[in-house]
Amino acid sequence: MNNLHKFFCLILISLLGIFIACSKKQPAIREKADRVLVFKSKRKMQLLKDNKVLRTYSIALGASPEGHKSQEGDEKTPEGRYTLDWRNAKSSCYKSLHVSYPNEQDRKSADEKGVSPGGMIMIHGLHPSIKWAGGFHTLYDWTNGCIGVTNAEMDEIWKTVPDGTIIEIKP
Repeated sequence: MNNLHKFFCLILISLLGIFIACSKKQPAIREKADRVLVFKSKRKMQLLKDNKVLRTYSIALGASPEGHKSQEGDEKTPEGRYTLDWRNAKSSCYKSLHVSYPNEQDRKSADEKGVSPGGMIMIHGLHPSIKWAGGFHTLYDWTNGCIGVTNAEMDEIWKTVPDGTIIEIKP
């Protein structure tokens, strides 16, 4: 198969994927979430209300996703129980919800190693330079330790998840 043929097959498959993704419009979430669960190994995030799943999203993680974040620059997404404590409507990656990493234990662990624990871990949409990728952004882990979703998904999460919501990030 020559390169031109491969290119056109890739375009056709991509267009089919976009069509399928766009045709699966889900009904609006009418409740506020009271918990967010992230399953790093499955690249999935769930919004829950009274232990009932309201919505599940495919996500991208930090570029080095295995293990718990231990220091600034390790490109890991933290693991554990945190709070979504504030939001940024003018984030460089569309909108963002802040994860309360580092907690006291994270700081202590980093101090023992003589490193900075890092911070500014967010759930966020796509940076303008890659917003064209849409749902395909989940094909690789591209964040610096954050949890990436599409801009449309971020709009829904923004409306559904109030400040103060618990987020549990599991391996």
